[in-house]
Amino acid sequence: MAKSVNKVILIGNLGKDPEVKYTQTGMAVARFSLATNERFKDKDGNWQDRTEWHNLVAFQRTAEIAAEYLKKGRSVYVEGRLHSDSWDDKETGQKKYKTEIIINDLVLLGGRDAGGDAGGGREGKSSGMDQRTPEPEHSQAPSGAEITDEDIPF
Repeated sequence: MAKSVNKVILIGNLGKDPEVKYTQTGMAVARFSLATNERFKDKDGNWQDRTEWHNLVAFQRTAEIAAEYLKKGRSVYVEGRLHSDSWDDKETGQKKYKTEIIINDLVLLGGRDAGGDAGGGREGKSSGMDQRTPEPEHSQAPSGAEITDEDIPF
């Protein structure tokens, strides 16, 4: 069987704050929409803008981070995979379809003032460069000092 690939890479802006729910087992699930924009010239030579909306789903720790740091308008980079589902509508009997992007990697873009309270954080499978500014080497904690959850910037 030939190898197949199901990979989506998007950079865009959140259309609304993430909605987080928890499964019966306590797993966090965040759902939100992401807008990507395209600019092109039409047949008359006029510039046109087109916005495409994408439905995204994050699970576990990625969902918790999305809930804490993502706000409407925030710029993000996501990597994930397409997942489609279908069902019969109970009221009309019509076949319904939805396609979502299941997030594997989430990178907050735009710094601390870009539509949210934090920035530069990273969650998910590491697949690229960490965009956070490295700390100077002399800023390491003195020996014997413990790092707590409050010391982590994301």
